[in-house]
Amino acid sequence: MRVISTSLAVALLMTATAAFAAKDTIVIGMQDEPPVLDPTQNAAAAIDVIFSVNVYESLTRIAEDGTVQPSLATSWTIGEDGKAYTFKLPKGVVFDNGEKLTAETVKWSFERAAAPNSTNPTKRHFGNIAGIDTPDPETVVIKLKAPSSLFLSYMASGGAAIFDPKSADNNKTTPVGSGPYKFKQWVKGDRVVLEKSTTHRDQSKAQIRQATFKFVPDAAAQVPALLAGDIDAFPTVGATETLDRFKSDSRFQVVIGSTEGEVPLILNNNKKPFSDIRMRQAVNHIIDRKSIIDGATSGYGLPIGSHFPPHHPWYVDLTNRYPRDLAKAKELMKEAGYANGVDVTIKPPPFAYARRSAEIVAAQLSEANIRVKIEPVEWAQWLDVVYKQKNYDMTVVAHVSPWDQDNYTRGLDYYYGYKSDEMDALMKQALAESDEGKRKTLYTQIQRKIADDAVHAFMFQLPRTGVYAAKLRGIWKSSPVSVTDLSSLRWVD
Repeated sequence: MRVISTSLAVALLMTATAAFAAKDTIVIGMQDEPPVLDPTQNAAAAIDVIFSVNVYESLTRIAEDGTVQPSLATSWTIGEDGKAYTFKLPKGVVFDNGEKLTAETVKWSFERAAAPNSTNPTKRHFGNIAGIDTPDPETVVIKLKAPSSLFLSYMASGGAAIFDPKSADNNKTTPVGSGPYKFKQWVKGDRVVLEKSTTHRDQSKAQIRQATFKFVPDAAAQVPALLAGDIDAFPTVGATETLDRFKSDSRFQVVIGSTEGEVPLILNNNKKPFSDIRMRQAVNHIIDRKSIIDGATSGYGLPIGSHFPPHHPWYVDLTNRYPRDLAKAKELMKEAGYANGVDVTIKPPPFAYARRSAEIVAAQLSEANIRVKIEPVEWAQWLDVVYKQKNYDMTVVAHVSPWDQDNYTRGLDYYYGYKSDEMDALMKQALAESDEGKRKTLYTQIQRKIADDAVHAFMFQLPRTGVYAAKLRGIWKSSPVSVTDLSSLRWVD
């Protein structure tokens, strides 16, 4: 009879246990790399995708079903006038650097966001705050100038993240937060690595020990990276024509959902030729949404005719507002003084849906002698040249924030270059209205106003075309916000 020593038996048992232990790391693919790592300093959605709810926390958060849920605030009450919000904070919250989070920290973060020199991309949401009281370390009372039906949603954004004052100046490159994960490494041009926090108040919930966000900007390169096992999850695969291949491979699961990303052909309303509504209307009469959707998303995108997601119960189908009519488009161009056509440029960022849409749009517009020069730009260039400097004629990009119709009230300071007193009044009423039925009516009017003014040529709702390892669980099918909730993910045998 063969005898195994006790020490050898223990070693074999430990080896076997390790071999069958559940996997606790993940590599997530992303097409775009964040330009900085601080969502209060830059509008790039890629920052929120990695850091919001994982490293940075806000008072509230948006759940997978789109509802507002507690985050740093465990509960809240709203005053009868709709202008006073009292938030309760948990005790013992600490940042990754060991500093304590209190009501004063929240007050400091919001006053910083609203300050005159603030570059917070959601700064306008803090302009409605009249004052903040901190009666005790776990209580924050925020008083608004006017009621806001979306205030709790705004408080869930990355722009409303709560920062430790001592780390705030360095968060662009070395983030410090209070979330279930902490920042470990940023290798520019390649990856960001997060690791599970050992000090979070609910650290037992997270099963992923380390998460690597790998940047693969080339849509064609995403496929071999998945097939080789170098990437475990790619929530939005750019090469949508390859999804059938993954569907037939048992190593993967393909999950198709929706996003909050409306994708328009964005027209610069404050620059010729699109400062003339007739030219914007002409473009709307030229584009063929089905061809764009088929070519840019392999048919997975849903057509839209205004800035509102089709999955929302308040959505109004306005896709027939401007039927495809080349003769009508040419007539409008003639009235606007462009009977012989016009030369314009389109500057698409490096996302597959944007570049592909630009090519199809350019071909379609050429049918009416709108001669389009495609000038592809990298993401950092887009944020600078298009978004900040407003130096463009046309572009294509998804606007992925929920309830972002208020972008149409930002006037000439915003890169749309659109200004309408009627729109401003409608949005003001909608934000102040507490009755759901009346709010629905107002948002119906808002959708129609955007379409009537032909602010852009709306194309499709960006689909969430995810490819994941077959044994990964906790995946969000759709993305009501641009986040990756690592705490919901787990591996199964």
